[in-house]
Amino acid sequence: MAAKRNRSSNQVVKWIVLVALALFLLLMLMPFIMVTINAVKTEAEFARLGPLSLPHGINLTSLKDFWTRVNFSRTLFNSTFISICVAVLAVILSLLNAFALGLGKVKGRAWLLVFFLMANFLPQEALAYPLYYFAKFLHIYDTPYAVILVLTVIQSAFGTYLLSSVLSSFPREILEAAMMDGCNKLNLLWNIVAPLSLPTLSVLFVFFFIWTWNEFFLPLILLPSNASQTVPLALAMNQGQYGMNITAQSASGLLGILPCIIFFLIFQRTLTKGITAGGIK
Repeated sequence: MAAKRNRSSNQVVKWIVLVALALFLLLMLMPFIMVTINAVKTEAEFARLGPLSLPHGINLTSLKDFWTRVNFSRTLFNSTFISICVAVLAVILSLLNAFALGLGKVKGRAWLLVFFLMANFLPQEALAYPLYYFAKFLHIYDTPYAVILVLTVIQSAFGTYLLSSVLSSFPREILEAAMMDGCNKLNLLWNIVAPLSLPTLSVLFVFFFIWTWNEFFLPLILLPSNASQTVPLALAMNQGQYGMNITAQSASGLLGILPCIIFFLIFQRTLTKGITAGGIK
């Protein structure tokens, strides 16, 4: 009887936890739901029924107006191109740096890791003027390559620190066996270290993409023209021009966040596997 009561008590606790998690999930999704609902309303519906009411139908006028007003196709391509390039290049640069610091015998390794760690705490506002003149000097100002170059270095600072910690605990027996078989350092990196570190590299790729996609300050400085602006800049321009038009704000917010959500859902399994593999190690 006691065991039966314990099982019943455990079932009750599980249901309570499940209901609490469902309510928490609904609370977390509420802003996205509200934005979606108001994005497909007309201005008259919003003024008459308020933000919490369901729309009578799906009205895509605000979405179409924002898409054409900011040339969202071009803006979406700019953000996607910059984010993918930064994510790929930052992962490669982080792997190369971490291979030298985590597995190589570099003098002053600890101080270099401290330097990379401190670089993550450096405020971007302090870099505004140097980066502006640096881009002007290289003749890449107002081009995507300026943002790609700067953000690749910034993101790789975090990636180098993280990967160095991971590779420092890499099994030395595998490396020694490969070196005895005649494997040089380049083959050791690309054929052994990189494949075994793929879960961690996948997690870094997802993080770098999302961080770059949401970046606002540096593109604001380095991409002044409308032809090269990114999605966050397009959203800011819409807010400044149309004030408190809630349906337009909701439409711009929905179009701005939707590509990032789709990317996250596509790579969700990769992210989960990477975190799980890191936890198992």
